[in-house]
Amino acid sequence: MPNLTGQHLAILGAGRSGLGAARLARQHGARVTVFDEGDPARLGGSLARLRAEDFAVVAGDAARTLAVPPGAFSQVVLSPGLDASWPLPQKFVAAGARLTGEMEFGFRYNRTPLIAITGTNGKSTCTELTAAILNGCGLRSLPCGNHGVPLSEVVASGESYDVLALEVSSFQLETIETFRPRVAVWLNFAADHLDRYPDLDTYFAAKARIFENQNGDDLAVVRAGESVASGSARRTTFSSTCDEADWAWENGRILHRGEQVGETRNIRLRGRHNLENLLAALAACHAFGLAVPAMLEAATAYTPPAHRCELVCEWEGREFINDSKATNLHALEACLVSMDRPIVLIAGGKDKQLDYSPLAALLPSRVRAMVLIGEIAPQLQATFGSLLPCAIASDMADAVRRAAGLSQVGDLIILSPGTSSFDMYSGYAERGEAFRRAALNLN
Repeated sequence: MPNLTGQHLAILGAGRSGLGAARLARQHGARVTVFDEGDPARLGGSLARLRAEDFAVVAGDAARTLAVPPGAFSQVVLSPGLDASWPLPQKFVAAGARLTGEMEFGFRYNRTPLIAITGTNGKSTCTELTAAILNGCGLRSLPCGNHGVPLSEVVASGESYDVLALEVSSFQLETIETFRPRVAVWLNFAADHLDRYPDLDTYFAAKARIFENQNGDDLAVVRAGESVASGSARRTTFSSTCDEADWAWENGRILHRGEQVGETRNIRLRGRHNLENLLAALAACHAFGLAVPAMLEAATAYTPPAHRCELVCEWEGREFINDSKATNLHALEACLVSMDRPIVLIAGGKDKQLDYSPLAALLPSRVRAMVLIGEIAPQLQATFGSLLPCAIASDMADAVRRAAGLSQVGDLIILSPGTSSFDMYSGYAERGEAFRRAALNLN
């Protein structure tokens, strides 16, 4: 466990990850300064929390114009949302500081076994479900990492856990060195984040690092058919479509190596993609000696999180479903194929330079009409307008009204944007809440 006594650490990012890393660094003897290039007026709450704990803070223009003297910092800890290649982190590297990601930093002081979960889609749901199963079976756990509580914050808290369920993003995996989970889960892979990565191969390589430091004592849980290599770890597979997977689903039955071990009729998760989250969670938790009946009993008590194929309300024979968490095409496709009724789809948002044309083969058989929002709406209308009715809405309330008008009794009206929300909202949660309000306010 590294001793930081006498060292000066720079923490980049004043948010929750930065605060957790700052606390952990101080506990191990470091002097800490936190840097954030954001507008201090918008960072007010974060800066106040840091200063209340007597951390030195440099923000706004002072951080952007910073000159870092050689040797001033021994280490710079990077929050997950920041790219290591950006000018600010590179100033510290040029001055001789060793660059470490926040998750890697937290891992160096962590002594709790980890189930680390990555994938383009489903990470948050699978992470929460994994923690719920562990807790329901008597092992104290917490969903954390990219989801909710940063690993550094968990470690710095001193709380004792038996197993942590850790959501892991490609951004966090970019900067690992020693990070080694007892169980690593690979849910899926699809095009995303091409506004951050130069190509799909680079994005794939970043995510595949989750297996990099595992050895034969560890387990890799991988969706059947995925091409990712899992290194030295033992490998087990799951699938809702391939009955040859180690963990499989078939007509409501859960199979483990071909033998029925349970059923899913009491599980509240909606959609085939969520069945795969369940199978992955069962495979991961089984590695800690838990029995399948007990795991399924715990899973039945799990309530799906908001904004992920969430039923909002019924209105005049239509169901409104909030899938705002679908911030890429793979998540949108997974939502569409998991539904068994005609859909009026609300889609669009930020232009992430993704190719939407693959949806053309799917939409006519699943979607009655589309209502488009955000900066990418005109592009989507040009791409799909010849295939089915498409309307552009001015805001979410307008989108919901238009979708209701285009729908028929028995239809599903689904917000599943297929891209991020930052052109209109602070995140997918705010977008989902706007959809919820608009649906509930229909006259």
